[in-house]
Amino acid sequence: MLNNSSIELLKDTKNLLAFSGGVDSSALFFLLTQHNIKFDIAIVDYGLREQSKKEVNYAQELAKKYNSTCHILVAPKLENNFEAKAREIRYDFFEKLIKEYSYETLLTAHHLGDRFEWMLMQFCKGAGCAEMAGMQKKEDKNFYTLLRPLLHLDKQELLSFLNENNLKYFQDETNFDENIKRNSFRHNITNPLLKKYLGGIKKSFSYIDEDRKELVQDTKAQIIGDFAYFKSSNNKRADIFTIDKYLKTKLHMPSANERELLKTQKTVVLGRKFVVNQEHGYVFIAPYKNQNLYMPKTFKEECRVLKIEPKLRPYLYTNTQATKQIKKLLGTI
Repeated sequence: MLNNSSIELLKDTKNLLAFSGGVDSSALFFLLTQHNIKFDIAIVDYGLREQSKKEVNYAQELAKKYNSTCHILVAPKLENNFEAKAREIRYDFFEKLIKEYSYETLLTAHHLGDRFEWMLMQFCKGAGCAEMAGMQKKEDKNFYTLLRPLLHLDKQELLSFLNENNLKYFQDETNFDENIKRNSFRHNITNPLLKKYLGGIKKSFSYIDEDRKELVQDTKAQIIGDFAYFKSSNNKRADIFTIDKYLKTKLHMPSANERELLKTQKTVVLGRKFVVNQEHGYVFIAPYKNQNLYMPKTFKEECRVLKIEPKLRPYLYTNTQATKQIKKLLGTI
């Protein structure tokens, strides 16, 4: 069920599997073991369900049986905006583990249904081909590779694999609560379409991936602390895609209105959290700082001479490395 390309990528790397004990991550766990791929697992206990303790115990049992390490995080209680905050906690945990134990690859169990659901939701909000292509099998992050080996498989295929091989997994009852918007979308729209048109949907995604390679220049942002920059491709759509991709790592998704502003304005403040400046042939992204921050006249004058965007200056004043780099870039223009 795993593609040969995924197997080859994982043979000689140090791997960490994001595990929950559910259908998807359990299927990926056993598929990896089938191919003798070495990996450790990481699980987060949010403490919201009675079953979560059993899932953590199951993760520990599997790790012991297959001679791997099980990393566990007990998350703090989340009062609101659970989905976004849970994702932030989860990925902070994974990335700390990756740094501490020198993992090279993070494996997640996203499957075809997750990708199709994302595509349809983006389509309904308003998005272009690059955004709707959504999840990719392999993404190069700053200090690790994110791999989604199940992206070509439907959940029913994963369930069949587990049941046919009598392999244990848990069902999260909250996935059936249709008061949650994503669940309602999945059960009433995504799943019926997958059931009826699975073969065609798989083919469509293979075509979309081919088209995306032609449409989108894959530019990697250079990062200094919380500051990111890249050389403009002179293609607004491609630049905005790169901005999106970077901000996603910061758990911020620009709105449709913000994307429109990025097309027409050289400087845009996003959600009062980030400032994006597109000029001088570069794209600069930084946290949005208090514009009343005191800055010495000498610093302001240097910025004025180099024509550094005023909204960037408060952040640059607090990050000497970023300031040094932007001066180096703009000083050569």
